[in-house]
Amino acid sequence: MTPAPSAKGTVPFGEHKTWYRVTGDLGSGLAPVVVVHGGPGSTHDYLLPLARLAEEGRAIVHYDQIGNGGSTHLPGRGADFWTVELFLAELDNLLTSLGIADDYVLFGQSWGGLLVAEHAAARPAGLRGLVIANSPASYPLWLEEMAVLRAQLPPGVNEMLLRHEAAGTTDSEEYYGAMTPFYEKHVCRLKPWPREYRASFYEVYNDPTVYYAMNGPSEFHVVGTLKDWGVEDRLADIAVPTLVLSGRHDEATPKTVRPYAERIPDARWVVFEDSSHLPHLEEPEAFHEVMTEYLKSL
Repeated sequence: MTPAPSAKGTVPFGEHKTWYRVTGDLGSGLAPVVVVHGGPGSTHDYLLPLARLAEEGRAIVHYDQIGNGGSTHLPGRGADFWTVELFLAELDNLLTSLGIADDYVLFGQSWGGLLVAEHAAARPAGLRGLVIANSPASYPLWLEEMAVLRAQLPPGVNEMLLRHEAAGTTDSEEYYGAMTPFYEKHVCRLKPWPREYRASFYEVYNDPTVYYAMNGPSEFHVVGTLKDWGVEDRLADIAVPTLVLSGRHDEATPKTVRPYAERIPDARWVVFEDSSHLPHLEEPEAFHEVMTEYLKSL
């Protein structure tokens, strides 16, 4: 059961609004954990189980990045609007607006992991700790590994996917159907998918503006503006204790995650043996134990 929020609302972000949810007391004296979701273009929903960490006395902050969920939707904006800099500015704005910019911990999952790494590399004075979960260090690395994972799909599946990608028919029912074996193997191995994950999954496809612009039509076909971006050359500048998480069956394969463990000066890497891309859902007790231990160590 997800704990009830202690506060919900929006903060102004330029002409727009960022929706947020707080679990616990921001004035507890312990640095709150700000949870940065993946996508780009997903929502906080699939990460709601992290609210349980508030039981240890530390506030947990979830938010929806602009373009999705409870934040301002901008379906008319082109790819030039949706930039890494936009989402870094939104995160800075949220920290300042909530009055926690001088004392906080960041948890970034998938795309959110790259975003928090970029943020941390600037050495903000208030950052106390960093968790990078299920994140590639760059999209070129991700694409290399996607080719490997796709080749391991059941006979004929990758060929069908490639056919649709070449024809530009990735919005077809057949393409979506062919995506399923990959998602069930490397994104979420639970059947049926948990309600929290389904909520975020449907939010992306209800308004795919951001996802399509920055990522592309699927997890394994990245043709958006992020396709050449990465944070590998920034990792040595991260100066806080960092926990790196991944799943044994993760679409974020060891090759894509390893730069975090090797280049961040104070990093520890934990692999969840029975998980793919969502260990907090697939192995909730083991995940909670690892996170609680890390937060107590700060």
